[in-house]
Amino acid sequence: MSRLSQVEIDDSGLPPPTPEIEQERKVAIFDLLEDNSFALPDRDGRKIPDGPYHLNLAIRDRRLVFDVKTEKSQDVGEFHLSLGPFRQTVKDYFQICESYFDAVKKLPPSQIEAIDMARRGIHNEGARVLQERLEGKAEIDIDTARRLFTLICVLHWGG
Repeated sequence: MSRLSQVEIDDSGLPPPTPEIEQERKVAIFDLLEDNSFALPDRDGRKIPDGPYHLNLAIRDRRLVFDVKTEKSQDVGEFHLSLGPFRQTVKDYFQICESYFDAVKKLPPSQIEAIDMARRGIHNEGARVLQERLEGKAEIDIDTARRLFTLICVLHWGG
C-alpha cells in the first residue's frame, strides 16, 4: 500500500493560522487522505517497510521536514528539504490567491477564470518542484504533490 493514511502538520512555534489558512489545511489533508500515492524506495541497501504511512510535516531550522512512520509508529525515514526552491513559488501562489479572492468579490466570471487559471499554473509549478525535490526519497503522483504543496504553503505562511 503505497499511500498515506495519516497526515499531521507540526505548526508548533508558528503563528496561529488565519481561518482561511486553517480551511485550506483541512481541505488539503482531507483530499490527500481520500486519494494519494506515496511510495518510499529502498535506500542505502535497506528495505523500507511497506505502507500505508503516517506523515508529519514540519519546518525545523528553516528546512521542510518529512517525518514518515508506519501505521504502527515504526520510524521509516525522515528527510529534510531546503525551503529555498519553494520560496518564490509560494510567494507567487499567495499573491495570486489574494488576487483571486479579491476578484471573486467584484470581477466578472471571465476575469475570475483567468486569475484561477494562473493560480492553478503556479500551484502545478510548486507541485513539480516538490516532485523534483523528493526524487530518490519518495515517489508521488502529481495530485499528491499538489495537495502536499498546499500544506507546504500553509507551513510557509507561518514560518
